[in-house]
Amino acid sequence: MNFLLPAWALALGITAWGSLQFRRQTQIRWIWRWLINALAGMGVLVAGLVLTGNDGKMATYGALVLVCATVEWLLQMRFRQRG
Repeated sequence: MNFLLPAWALALGITAWGSLQFRRQTQIRWIWRWLINALAGMGVLVAGLVLTGNDGKMATYGALVLVCATVEWLLQMRFRQRG
């Protein structure tokens, strides 16, 4: 639970920020955007554990922030262009 909590919390924060930042309702609901961000974040945490051998490295957390923010941005831009 403690291993995956940063990914879930960051995904929730990024999704909420994306909803407020763009102020445009996308075609995908926020719960699905949160789930996509959380899955991407969990993948980053597992990859960081495999590559470094330790969990909780700052490089892994930096990658977590970059990946979650990029995924949310891509989701917002994709549906913004279509809508």
